[in-house]
Amino acid sequence: MEEQDRLKIEDAAADSGCQDHNEETEETAVRPDYAAEITGIVRSSISPKAMSLKLEDYHASDIADVLVRLTDAERKKLYRVLDTDFLAEILEHAEREDAGTYLTEMDVRKAAVVAGHMESGAALEILREIEKSRRSLIISCMDEETRRDLTLLSSFDEDEIGSRMTTNHIVLRENLTVKQAMRELTRQAPDNDNISTLFVVDENGYYYGAVDLKELIIARYDASFADLIMTSYPYVYGHEDIDDCIEKLKDYSEDLIPVLDNENHLLGVITSQSVIQVVDDAMSEDYAKLAGLAAEEDLTEPLKESMKKRLPWLFILLVLGTVVSAVVGLFEPVVSKLTVIMAFQSLILDMAGNVGTQSLAVTIRVLMDESLTGAQKLGLVWKEIRVGFSNGLLLGIASFAALGVYIMAFKGYNGATAFVISGCIGIALLAAMVISSAVGTLVPLFFHRINVDPAVASGPLITTMNDLVAVVTYYGLSWLLLLKVMHLAG
Repeated sequence: MEEQDRLKIEDAAADSGCQDHNEETEETAVRPDYAAEITGIVRSSISPKAMSLKLEDYHASDIADVLVRLTDAERKKLYRVLDTDFLAEILEHAEREDAGTYLTEMDVRKAAVVAGHMESGAALEILREIEKSRRSLIISCMDEETRRDLTLLSSFDEDEIGSRMTTNHIVLRENLTVKQAMRELTRQAPDNDNISTLFVVDENGYYYGAVDLKELIIARYDASFADLIMTSYPYVYGHEDIDDCIEKLKDYSEDLIPVLDNENHLLGVITSQSVIQVVDDAMSEDYAKLAGLAAEEDLTEPLKESMKKRLPWLFILLVLGTVVSAVVGLFEPVVSKLTVIMAFQSLILDMAGNVGTQSLAVTIRVLMDESLTGAQKLGLVWKEIRVGFSNGLLLGIASFAALGVYIMAFKGYNGATAFVISGCIGIALLAAMVISSAVGTLVPLFFHRINVDPAVASGPLITTMNDLVAVVTYYGLSWLLLLKVMHLAG
């Protein structure tokens, strides 16, 4: 008996221990409030050296998020305390517009040094947010090499891939020995962060290939440097459109992609982080267009700016909606003689819009492949029509059965008349879905053909066009089948 009591006590203690452990695990799983900690450090009275050491324990992104919470005086205190390299990294993580504001709060020479320690592309984007005269002062205080890099990047339009490159990379000559290449790597590495891949040029500066850092490190000094060079390494041209390069960049998992000028000289590199940003920007832009917006919006955007982005498409859709309403008005005689069909108008319109939007999404995704042939595009149209027909046939049959019972039970029609009406609705649904599938595919293909971004064929536009298709199909078939053929009324 005493043994059983002892075991019960031990089990209870073990359960209590497990419970305490779970509670501790839950407590430790809560993410620390870094923002409050960083703000507390900045507002404390500790020495600049101690403050700098404490802040260096935090990620630059966390400090960037806190800057907006600080007063002007507190931010200026931070600018004096932090190391220039770390401050540059923090501003790179901040929103571009905010980073421009922070840079203008600094002394001109300090701002020039901080901008000079950033990636060239990031520095250029931030400087573009600053008033022109102030920007010119900052650039004039930079060293000659940094000014040259910024001038090079600013020579590209924002939609060209060269505007996203950086000149931070290692360049080696193709006629070096392994020992000479290692010595040159050692010389350039302190000034460059992107050293996972080394790029090789010939004596005239023409791009020749790339060398993996690991391969160079493990190579014997008496090995041939030429054997380490990958001459089939991917590259892009600086003046290529970003949209044209996206698929090429996504196909490779390389950390760095070289950027060449039109004479095949090496200008810079695109980092994997830049590739992710490029893809994200393109997806955001397409998403905005699919929503019928002129550009992407954010939570802090002023009312006037949001209106400017939305109104153009809304005016176009208003005109198209007026056309749809006018077409509905043409069928007033049909509605007046057979009012029951009005109850099912939204069903046809909604299904046509949904099908068209689905075809639009598939088509835009397929059109990202620039290598599509005319035959493949026709195959896409045929496939979408077949999908629309198959789905429309199934849904049309289901509508015929379900709506026939509904009209007979709740609308007071006899069985024959009810199923004649539901049959007309099913046929109209099938026809509307087939036509909408074709429209949702052909419209973006047409836009792509005339060199207009197919994402402009946005969801609201396709939906409104398919409303027009559905109205004409539904009321046209009702007039033809129910009034002219079956002579129904009432």
